[in-house]
Amino acid sequence: MNPIENILKEFSPIILDGALATELENRGCNINDALWSAKILAENPKMIEKVHYDYFCAGADCAITSSYQASIEGFIKKGFSKDEAVSLIKRSVTIAKKAREDFWKEPSNRVNRAFPLIAGSVGPYGAYLADGSEYRGYSSINEENLINFHRPRMEILVGEKVDILACETLPSLLEAKAIVKLLKEFPETYCWISFSCKNALEISDGTPISECAKFLDSCEQVAAIGVNCTAPQYVQSLIEEIKKNSNKPVVVYPNSGEEYDANSKTWHGNSSCKSYSCNAKGWFDKGASIIGGCCRTTPEDIKAIAKWAR
Repeated sequence: MNPIENILKEFSPIILDGALATELENRGCNINDALWSAKILAENPKMIEKVHYDYFCAGADCAITSSYQASIEGFIKKGFSKDEAVSLIKRSVTIAKKAREDFWKEPSNRVNRAFPLIAGSVGPYGAYLADGSEYRGYSSINEENLINFHRPRMEILVGEKVDILACETLPSLLEAKAIVKLLKEFPETYCWISFSCKNALEISDGTPISECAKFLDSCEQVAAIGVNCTAPQYVQSLIEEIKKNSNKPVVVYPNSGEEYDANSKTWHGNSSCKSYSCNAKGWFDKGASIIGGCCRTTPEDIKAIAKWAR
């Protein structure tokens, strides 16, 4: 059963949550690590649960789990055992479900709302490398190796009964094709696929987004196609390109508009929930039906979207 399709029959747009890692950082967590937000799964899972809960209160119809940078290889590289790595990936689902359960048990929270989804985050291979290659693409790995990399985490997330997989920040069509092929091993599972994009027409490795949409349009287990972790000024054009080449719902959750300086590890530029919400309304008008936020967006941004959307 396609969970996106079901909710869109009654509620459009579906509102996603906003940033997790940078919101954890805002709340005092140190994520300066190859594991990034997945580090907090071991150190302070209650803080992740609280962020999920706050996004539900802000109006989010979906929580994306803290498994973006959580791979078995990544945890082992940082000294965890394989069993501990599996347990931590499972924990990412458990705490998101707990936040949803606590939110939903209050009757007033159910008014004009769909029962929220839990999306299992499947971050790209580049996130494991922790070298920024999710914004460039890769030349040193083939489709089979990408399938083998993604399989263990996907098995765990599906086994923990997430509602859908969020295969996100993909820099290449090659990685999307690997995920689509792997999904056939889980025939009851749906995903959305969202790309990181370097401009208004191309994903990070230079492939036109139109080519990606055209390929994914015929993939039955792909419930939506879109972009994330991308500058907001590119999003309207990217939506148009996807809509021309696919009939699937379009998912967008770009960054706040601030830019990251990798040398100083700081963010620069201005953003506000008012301007982000205004942009989001424009994305909806252009045809996006699943909308949220990525890096540096906050519960306030999601609340501002919910204000016009609900």
